[in-house]
Amino acid sequence: MTEVKKLDERFSVRAQVQPEELEGIASLGYRMILNNRPDGEEPDQPDSEEIRLAAEQAGLTYVHQPVVSGNITSQDVEQFEKIMGESDGPVLAFCRSGARCTNLWALSSLSPDSPDETIKRASQAGYDLSSIVPRLKEG
Repeated sequence: MTEVKKLDERFSVRAQVQPEELEGIASLGYRMILNNRPDGEEPDQPDSEEIRLAAEQAGLTYVHQPVVSGNITSQDVEQFEKIMGESDGPVLAFCRSGARCTNLWALSSLSPDSPDETIKRASQAGYDLSSIVPRLKEG
């Protein structure tokens, strides 16, 4: 299974999830799978319906919030916050590499208090937030 990177107590990220991995993901204590990839982004990625069916079979809540890589809007961030607010436990979000999910988390009100701490946590998980630093610093 692809490495899971924990950003805080409730939120972890990773690269693309495969349907056959969802039983194992559920066994790790996750309650929700959040898919931030649009369907068809790459020809070999499983579609959201296939992942939804496998997630539900594994007892996980599944949410598909497609976000265009490199173009996270304030509406995307608001929707992400709403989704996270509806979660009843730990969330594992995925996209192509985990970076898009990390950016959503960093831009949301769910990230740590200071922008510097948010940048540090993301960096420790292997994600570079330099492209969104101005947005983080503006509040």
